[in-house]
Amino acid sequence: MKQNVDVVRIRENSIQLNGWVIGKTPESVPEFQVTDGKGKPMEFRYVATRRDDVSQIYYGKTYDKDFGFDIQFPYERGKDYYLVICCDGRKVKIKYNEELIGKRASVAHKRMQKIKDLMNMETVHVAWDFFKENGLKALIVKSTHKIQGLDNDYDYAEWYSLTKPSDEELKRQREEVFAWTPKFSIVIPLYKTPERYLKEMLDSILGQTYGNWELCLVDGSPEGEDVSRIVKKYTGKDSRVKYKILGYNGGISVNTNAAIEMAEGEFIVLADHDDAMTPDALYECAKVLNEHPYCDVIYSDEDKMDMDGGALFDPHFKPDFNPDLLTSVNYICHQFIVKRELVEQVGGLRKEFDGAQDYDFIFRCTEKANEIVHIPKVLYHWRCHQDSTASNPQSKLYAFEAGSRAIMEHYHRMGIEAEKVEKGVDYGIYHTTFKIKDDPLVSVIIPNKDHRQDLDLCIRSMITRGTYKNLEFVVIENNSTDPETFAYYEAIQKEFPQVRVVTWTREFNYSAINNFGVQAAKGQYLLFLNNDTELIAENFVEEMLGFCQREDVGAVGARLLYQDDTIQHAGVVIGFGGVAGHTFIGLHKAENSYFHRAMCAQDYSAVTAACMMSKKSVFDAVGGFSEDLAVAFNDIDYCMKVRSLGKLVVYAPYALLYHYESKSRGLEDTPEKVARFNREVAKFAKKWPEILKNGDPYYNPNLTLRKSNFALRDLKKEGIGQPYELDPAIKELMKEASEQETTSEAQKG
Repeated sequence: MKQNVDVVRIRENSIQLNGWVIGKTPESVPEFQVTDGKGKPMEFRYVATRRDDVSQIYYGKTYDKDFGFDIQFPYERGKDYYLVICCDGRKVKIKYNEELIGKRASVAHKRMQKIKDLMNMETVHVAWDFFKENGLKALIVKSTHKIQGLDNDYDYAEWYSLTKPSDEELKRQREEVFAWTPKFSIVIPLYKTPERYLKEMLDSILGQTYGNWELCLVDGSPEGEDVSRIVKKYTGKDSRVKYKILGYNGGISVNTNAAIEMAEGEFIVLADHDDAMTPDALYECAKVLNEHPYCDVIYSDEDKMDMDGGALFDPHFKPDFNPDLLTSVNYICHQFIVKRELVEQVGGLRKEFDGAQDYDFIFRCTEKANEIVHIPKVLYHWRCHQDSTASNPQSKLYAFEAGSRAIMEHYHRMGIEAEKVEKGVDYGIYHTTFKIKDDPLVSVIIPNKDHRQDLDLCIRSMITRGTYKNLEFVVIENNSTDPETFAYYEAIQKEFPQVRVVTWTREFNYSAINNFGVQAAKGQYLLFLNNDTELIAENFVEEMLGFCQREDVGAVGARLLYQDDTIQHAGVVIGFGGVAGHTFIGLHKAENSYFHRAMCAQDYSAVTAACMMSKKSVFDAVGGFSEDLAVAFNDIDYCMKVRSLGKLVVYAPYALLYHYESKSRGLEDTPEKVARFNREVAKFAKKWPEILKNGDPYYNPNLTLRKSNFALRDLKKEGIGQPYELDPAIKELMKEASEQETTSEAQKG
């Protein structure tokens, strides 16, 4: 038996445990028991949960079984409790009390546990099996990833305490006078709200450092119940608190709309009755509106708060507005602020979307917005309880079905033809299949130097296993030396008439080679593809083409895996490692990424041209690949040029391929190659200085640039929003280039 309790949370008078158990075989069935400190059995609530990551890691494939558990039982502070797990004749007994829970939650304990996990015999056996199947190099890559991950569990509570506004800052905010002081109407529907949560929410609003607000409360509880007694105390002490008893419960949408009708402010602020706002929430919104007077939609980052309100966890640091991510998941969620005029234009919340009423509302508002501003700060604490979608998505399955309908209606309004919206990697994560119009010709552009076996696997997998058939292959012969390569070219062209070989005779220049290949292409769409790739998803071309056919999209990238099924590419963030880097490198395909981002279609600043599709018209409009970037960053530069046209660059996670990487070109392992690489870094940095200075809009300044896993910034090594420090040699090259330009301009003058 193998088991682990991943999360322990103290709720209101209860403990919640989330974890997993497996036995000797996938068919093994674990049994659970909860006892008090004297060994007396206690009642507990048990919910089986999916853990496909566990299934993949330990059994090598996904089984249609629930290996995870969600267990909740009554808890009284100061007493001991035990979770007992039995499976395959083995028993494990885990003790819980307040002291132990606190100790196990510490960063030091988590790191020590990871070290123990890496050193135990079970891990040794797993590593040996992996070595036998994949070889030493793959094992080293995987092990390095695990070791580097030891410091990923930066304690968020500690991190938040270091980054939240100080008392002095809050005092300064209260004293600040803005040129424009917009009025915010906070609208909250109440329904049988527990007294404690209601008070905490109300107190969080009364504690705002910005004062021009009103609170519009509409109560759908039966005859107000005890809610009215509490609220009337607040209306008596602050005239900004407005309260209305509906006398009936019309549901979340009807009740919220009733609160909106009470609003007199210029901006509507949506909030839930049991959550809390940070004291600077409205101040930050007012500050944004003074800086962006035409802004009519604002959203912020958020975190979760346990039932006691004493622990903050699971912070969601979001990108700037990301329309394709929004159709994958309601990443905006809280806090959401909308200009009242825009609300009146699009209409309020719609009852037929109850469960995803905010999702549908966000779509309609962002579609019509003049300017959408994201505040990269946690301004909202979302209380997480068992019946909330925040902690147990399966408890509100209907919400996700309503979400699917909201997405489809959004596509319809935007004139985007979608065939279906399905459940993605988890509830609340959506996968859209778009209609392919007119079966267009796609030209697959593949540079090749020898490596005929790699090339053959690449081409043959697409032709024989791929489901999209209207393809032509333009293979660019790039100074091969092996006679068998040329024999192969003759054979593959005879076997498959859709394959053509064109010859490049100059020195290696990735940009120039691909530009040359495009000249021979006949397709309306171009698929740039490395010769060391192999399809996994048979419909990967359709997945990419569905996005690429949209008018607002200029380039599309795929999810690429190493041979050991870990991620090689899942989008590119500008700033990683100084210039640009791939996201989630080394993460196993079955592991959960940061808010499932690796499995969400979304917009990025760039994607890799190891597998990238673009319209031929867009390629021509940007002038193709920049030939002064011969080796590095030419694909990133291409994407930046695409974005400068106002087009989106989309990452399509269901377009899945293996990328056997670096077979076609050697590493930068000589002084000459390093010097060339540094020159190209300098060229890119000089060409796109703003994004390197100000940060990638599709990434969050609170997340690290030192790793690819979306971890919190280590405040000892990098400040929030601080750019990655470029190598001094690169800075010197940039300085020299600037001086040369100045001299040249002076000579011309």
